[in-house]
Amino acid sequence: MTNLRAGIVGLGVMGRHHLRILSQLEGVELVGVFDPALSDSVVLGTVPVHVSLDSLIATRIDYCVLSAPTAFHLELGLQLAANGVHTLIEKPVATTTAEAQRIVDAFAERNLIGGVGHVERFNPAIQAMRTKIAEGLLGEVFQVATRRQGPFPARISDVGVVKDLATHDIDLTMWIMQRPYVSVAAHTAHRSGRNHEDMLVAIGQLEGGIIVNHLVNWLSPFKERRTTVIGEHGALVADTLTADLTFYENGTQGGSWDGVSSFRGVSEGNVLRFALTKTEPLLVEHQTFRDAVRTGRPDGIVTVAQGLETVRVADQLLS
Repeated sequence: MTNLRAGIVGLGVMGRHHLRILSQLEGVELVGVFDPALSDSVVLGTVPVHVSLDSLIATRIDYCVLSAPTAFHLELGLQLAANGVHTLIEKPVATTTAEAQRIVDAFAERNLIGGVGHVERFNPAIQAMRTKIAEGLLGEVFQVATRRQGPFPARISDVGVVKDLATHDIDLTMWIMQRPYVSVAAHTAHRSGRNHEDMLVAIGQLEGGIIVNHLVNWLSPFKERRTTVIGEHGALVADTLTADLTFYENGTQGGSWDGVSSFRGVSEGNVLRFALTKTEPLLVEHQTFRDAVRTGRPDGIVTVAQGLETVRVADQLLS
C-alpha cells in the first residue's frame, strides 16, 4: 500500500508533538511543514520547511494537520478544503460557532475527511470508561463531573480557558454518554490580567436528565485531569494524567432497623482499578485519522461536525 503524504501547518507546542508522531507513523510520509514563524533555512531533520501553505499543498499532500492558533483555523481550514486536502484540525475547530459551521460546510461540500484534535477521547482511561458504561457497569447514570485545572500556559493568547481547556470536557462528556447538552450555565472569572477568562465553573444537563458540572482553570499550582461518572451501581473515575480508571462500587449492607431499611442511599463498597493497555493518546488519534483518510470513512475520529457542537456549547457558556 502506498504511503499517504502528510503535512503540518503550525509548529508550536502541539505542532511539535504532531511532528514527532507523523515522522514515525506507519503508512505515512511526512513531506513538509509550514509555519510563518520559521524560515526555509530552518532544518527539521529531513522534513522540508515551506514558505507558504500554497507551497505545502503543491507537494500533493493527501492530508494535513492544522495546529496553528485557533484564530487562523477558519482561513487555513477553508484553504485546505478548497484544495481537496483531508485535515485534522487542532481543537477547538474554530473560534466561534459561525466559523465552525463554515468549516463543516466546506469539508462536507468536497466530501473530505475533517477531524478535530480532541485528544482526550483517545486516552485509554476515557475509552475504557465509555465501554464500561455502555456495558451497564453503572446502571442508570446520574451525573458527570470533570475537573481540569493547572498553571497558566503562556503559549495560549487567542482564546480563554473555555475554548482551550473546557472544550475537552464538553466533547468527552457528550462522547462518553452519547447524548447532547440540553442546557448549560456558567460563571467565569478574569484573574490574571488577560483579555480572556481564566476560570470557569459550569453546570448543565444532558438529554435524558443527566446533570453535569465542569471545574476548569489556569490558576491552580497543580495539574488535575479527572472525570467522574456517578450511577446507581457506583462511580467510575478516570484520571487522564495517569490513564487510570477506577470503579467505586456501591456497597450493600443488610439491616433489621425498620426506620432506615427503606432509605435509598449508598455505602462504600469494593474498589477496583482496571488494568489498561496504555498507548499514547496522540498516537492513537493519528492512527485513527490515517485510517479514516485511507478508507474515506470517519470511523472513530472526532469529526468537524462534532467539533462544531462542542464550540456551540462553549459559546453558550460564554454568553
